[in-house]
Amino acid sequence: MSKTDVRAAEAADGELVVRLAFGSMAAQTLRAAVRLKVVELIGDGQRRAADLAADAGTAHQPMTRLLRALAGLGLLEEHAPDRFSLTPAGGLLDPEHPASLTSFVGMFTDPTLLRAWEHLDTSVRTGEVAFDTLFGTDFFSHLGHHPELSGQFNAAMSQAVAETAAALPHAFDFGRFTSVTDVGGGDGTLLASVLDAHPALTGVVFDTADGLAGTPRTLARHGLTDRCSVTAGDFFRSVPKGSDLYLIKSVLHDWTDDQAVTILRHCREVLPPGGRVLIVEPVLPEVVDIHADADVTDGGITYLTDLNMMVNVGGRERTRTDFEHVCHRAGLALTSVTPLAAAPPFSVIEAVAD
Repeated sequence: MSKTDVRAAEAADGELVVRLAFGSMAAQTLRAAVRLKVVELIGDGQRRAADLAADAGTAHQPMTRLLRALAGLGLLEEHAPDRFSLTPAGGLLDPEHPASLTSFVGMFTDPTLLRAWEHLDTSVRTGEVAFDTLFGTDFFSHLGHHPELSGQFNAAMSQAVAETAAALPHAFDFGRFTSVTDVGGGDGTLLASVLDAHPALTGVVFDTADGLAGTPRTLARHGLTDRCSVTAGDFFRSVPKGSDLYLIKSVLHDWTDDQAVTILRHCREVLPPGGRVLIVEPVLPEVVDIHADADVTDGGITYLTDLNMMVNVGGRERTRTDFEHVCHRAGLALTSVTPLAAAPPFSVIEAVAD
């Protein structure tokens, strides 16, 4: 490699490090845009920065600087000095957009979630959950005492599941089953999509009372009130009987291996002959390869999610070997892992009674 090539490679490496170091600033830029309703104020056309500032109740120059930062991040386009419109990505910050990520951005840039990240090194040293130490309670108990934050979390999870909800009903043979219970199913977005696509199925959304706050509205909107029931409970104690398929999406990664085994064991205890447990989560490769597995690891985001589990809730993302281990301890045998191509980085993990 020539000296010129070496310098170019070093420059590219430096740009990567600098870009990563500025990541938290980019996140707060998104948060400010959401809080100031920049996207809603711009709308479908072009708007002058001065007019946006007046509508948002801000000073002109600071608003212009925010808008230009958003343009630099690819969320806006500046057509002429001080005249802006939305890019398709920027449109996702509109709460009325069908694929809106407004609540997701609000939750994952919230100071409550981010405080524990300031102590990531401590969690790495000790293995302790930084959130618990900072707040004197675990993350989900904290949500239970803060209704506004809990509502934001539920909305964020609903937005986060939208892509998977569109893909999953066509990526697995649900027609083999008669009833599906969505364990930790939140507002019912995922199960509603499955039931819409498979009219012969009935369903149960099972979650805590707080997690189910928006579920009746979701089921009513989809016309599923007669085909799907809502059951409140604690999956660390039991799960409802009566289904031949138990669906668990983005639940196990919130918990330690021992806790994940408890949840899976409760599913195993009510599983009828021929029944299945269907886990939908990212499956990390056994070895990180940013070239071969870029589509699986989503540019490293899944590994950041893993660290978020460490500092905020004590859970983890898992490899196939990890899933085989927790399933075996729960009396289940993992039979297949299929990447959900239309909703990366998720995979569909099927397990049967061992």
